Amino acid sequence: MRKNHLKPIAAVTGCLALAATLSACGGSSAASDEKVVTVYSADGLKGENGDGWYDKVFKDFEKKTGIKVEYVEGGSGEMVQRAVREKSNTQADVLVTLPPFIQQADSKGLLAAYAPAGSDQVDGADKAADSKWTSVVNNYFGFIYNKKELKSAPTTWEELLDGKFKNKIQYSTPGVAGDGTAVLIKAMHDFGGKEPAMAYLKKLQANNVGPSASTGKLAPKVDKGELLAANGDVQMNFAQSKDMPNLGIWFPAKQGGKSTTFALPYAAGLVNKAPHSANGKKLLDFMLSEQAQKDVSAVGGGFSARKDVKGTDANAIELSKLMDGVEVFAPDWSDIGTNLDDYVDAWKSATGS
Repeated sequence: MRKNHLKPIAAVTGCLALAATLSACGGSSAASDEKVVTVYSADGLKGENGDGWYDKVFKDFEKKTGIKVEYVEGGSGEMVQRAVREKSNTQADVLVTLPPFIQQADSKGLLAAYAPAGSDQVDGADKAADSKWTSVVNNYFGFIYNKKELKSAPTTWEELLDGKFKNKIQYSTPGVAGDGTAVLIKAMHDFGGKEPAMAYLKKLQANNVGPSASTGKLAPKVDKGELLAANGDVQMNFAQSKDMPNLGIWFPAKQGGKSTTFALPYAAGLVNKAPHSANGKKLLDFMLSEQAQKDVSAVGGGFSARKDVKGTDANAIELSKLMDGVEVFAPDWSDIGTNLDDYVDAWKSATGS
């Protein structure tokens, strides 16, 4: 949901090469028989060292089915925009983004209805009623701080206005990165609406380094002490903390209020007119399989999307403790999906971004 760069893949170039002989790279052509599936995804689930949830799931999937996974990652908004540009010549089979971008993808006609095996065990709030998408990894929005430079984690939004955070705080770009958009959502909730939230973010701009298309790139800066605090999400930052010992996770509160967060799941959907639709369905089934869901915490540092799969590994226990006492609220995704451009424009106006 976050990185702005894209990784070129063989499946895409192969599709373009076939364009002259095939009516479209999707549907009933010979391309649909290829043993390949292409995933467009927000970053966070693939490990920096090849040890993330995606790494294991894709490897296990290929071993079981013989189907190779071709992978492209970028910011959630960017992945949706790329899929929109390719609507007349579809490249991706599966799209994975954070809210509200998965809803945005659906509204643009990018997703086809498919209920993966196991999706009956996904909470109704974490999947579309018409089966256009379902969460495959549950997750929560959060902030990170440098445990070496700060003796204790900040507790409130207001603390970030302190002079010691001058040029030492950064958050990813709302409207581009899913976690950046989450900053707006949480601020509007905690401060009680758009206007007070924008008034706060205008003040915070005095300490803010500036926009970042990638949330994932902020964690190394925090770990090194280049930044003291930044935004992120629990799954990604928890996984990163295994290699970044100075990384701590916290949840801002409005002064006098409770620490809050909200669910920010990785939601997956079958792409409409996908070139390898059958393979896309198989991968979605595999992602929601019991073993893959057990690996969500054990390998990926996230939370299972299935209610009937409870992690009992060391990571699951640590994650449960991390979330203890944090109030989880439910955003109005319908409102956010409808008014996202307005909220992003208000943020740009308030911060001069």
